[in-house]
Amino acid sequence: MLRVLLSAQASAARLSGLLLLPPVQTCCLGPSKWGDRPSRGGPHTGPVQGLQRLLEQARSPGELLRWLGQNPTKVRTHHYPVALRRLGQLLGSRPQPPPVEQATLQDLSQLIIRNCPSFDIHTIHVCLHLAALLGFPSDGPLVCALERERRFRLPPKPPPPLQPVLRGGQRLEAALSCPRFLRHPQQHLIRSLAEARPEELTPHVMVLLAQHLARHRLREPQLLEAIAHFLVVQEAQLSSKVVQKLVLPFGRLNYLPLEQQFMPCLERILAREAGVAPLATVNILMSLCQLRCLPFRALHFVFSPGFISHISGTPHALIVRRYLSLLDTAVELELPGYRGPRLPRRQQVPIFPQPLITDRARCKYSHKDIVAEGLRQLLGEEKYRQDLTVPPGYCTDFLLCVSSSGAVLPVRTQDPFLPYPPRSRSRGQAASQPTTRDPAQRVVLMLRERWHFCRDGRVLLGSRALRERHLGLMGYQLLPLPFEELESQRGLPQLKSYLRQKLQALGLRWGPEGG
Repeated sequence: MLRVLLSAQASAARLSGLLLLPPVQTCCLGPSKWGDRPSRGGPHTGPVQGLQRLLEQARSPGELLRWLGQNPTKVRTHHYPVALRRLGQLLGSRPQPPPVEQATLQDLSQLIIRNCPSFDIHTIHVCLHLAALLGFPSDGPLVCALERERRFRLPPKPPPPLQPVLRGGQRLEAALSCPRFLRHPQQHLIRSLAEARPEELTPHVMVLLAQHLARHRLREPQLLEAIAHFLVVQEAQLSSKVVQKLVLPFGRLNYLPLEQQFMPCLERILAREAGVAPLATVNILMSLCQLRCLPFRALHFVFSPGFISHISGTPHALIVRRYLSLLDTAVELELPGYRGPRLPRRQQVPIFPQPLITDRARCKYSHKDIVAEGLRQLLGEEKYRQDLTVPPGYCTDFLLCVSSSGAVLPVRTQDPFLPYPPRSRSRGQAASQPTTRDPAQRVVLMLRERWHFCRDGRVLLGSRALRERHLGLMGYQLLPLPFEELESQRGLPQLKSYLRQKLQALGLRWGPEGG
C-alpha cells in the first residue's frame, strides 16, 4: 500500500507541498473527548509542549514514530498532524529519500486510525490534507478512517419537509403564489383550474385569480371565462364587495366574457346590493363602463339625490365623486338613450387630474421625454403643450392646435380646450360622433407604451381605451404613437424623422411655410 510513497521515485513536487504548509495551529484544537484539559499555564506547556518540539525536530521517520510510541500519556490529538507534517518534510528534503521500513509507516497509520475518534473536525481536515500530499491512497485504511470520522461530525441534514397533498382550490391557491407563475402564468393556472372540482373553487380562490390576472395584465380567455361562470353560478352567495374584485379584470383587460348570463347576473347583484356597499357598487360600474355595458337601472340609483347625499359624509366620498364624474362623462358621450338623473355640476370633480400612477412609476422607461425633445426641435416649444389636462379631466400627452388649413399654431394664441359638453349637445342629448364647430382642430399625440397594453401587447387596457374613446368623442383628433414604432427609432434624428412623417400624414404644416 505504501510502496509508492517509500520508493525513491516518490513525487518530490507532491511532497514539497508539505514544506509550504504553515505550522499546525494547535491552539485552535479543542480538548479531546478523553478528558484532556489545558492547564493554567496554557495548552502546550510542560511535557506536552516538549513532545511537540521533539516531533518537529525528529531526524528520521523511525525516530518520529519512537517519540509517539514511547510517550502515550503525553500524546494529544494535535500531535498527529505535527508528525505527518514532519514526515513529509523528512521524505521531501532530499532528492532521493532513503528507503524506510514499511512497518514504520504502517505503525504510524495505525496510531492515527486508533486515535482519530478523539480528533476534532479541524484535526481531521489537517490529517486528510497531509495524507493526500504524502500519497496515501484514497481507498486505504487511513484515509477511509479519517473520512468516516469527518462524515460522522457533519451536522445531520434536516429531513425534507413533507409536501402536503394539495387538491383543487388549494392547488390553484398555491399556484398563484408560485415563483413560476410569472414565467408561465397561463399554463400553470389553467392546469390547476382544470384539476379543481367545482365545490373546491371558493370565492377566496377566485378573487386571488382575478387579482393576479388584473395585476399582471394577463388577458387569458379561459381563466376569465371561468371567473365569469363562477360569478353566475354563485350569484346568490356573493356580496358586492366580492363581486367588485371578480369583475375588476374584465374592465382592466378590456374583455367582455362570452357567458350570456354575465350582464344579467351583475344587474341583479347591483339591484340587490347597491344601497349596502356604495363604493363596491361604483367600482363594479367603473369596470362595466370600460366595457361599454352600463346598466341604466344602476345609473338611476347612483345618480339619485339619496345616494349622492349618502356618500357625501363617508371617508371615500372624493373617490366616489371622481368615479361618478367619469360615469357621468360616459353617459354624456356614449349613452344617447339615457333619460335618468345625472350628477349635478356642483358635485363633479376632475376625473384624472394628473398622469396615472403606472405612468408616474415607470416614467424612466417612458418615451415621453425624447418625444418632447423631438417636438421641441421640430415645431418649437410654443407650438405644443405637454401633460395638459382637458375637461372633464383627461390628461393628454402632447396637444397641438391646428388651423383649418393644417398650420400648427402657437398654443398661447389659442384656447387649447374644446368645450365640454360639446356645444351641439344639451344635457340628455348625447351623440355618438363629435359635432364641434370650432375652426381650430386639437390634435392629441397619444403615447402607447408597452404597459398600456395587456400582456399579449395587442389589446389596450380598459382605462386607456376609455380615455382615447372619450377624447375622440369630444372632438380631439388622436395621433397614436405605438411603443413598437418608438422603440425602433435609433436616436433623436430618427425620431424627428418619424414624428415629421406622422404629422405630415395628417396634413399638418409648420415652419415658415406653415405659418
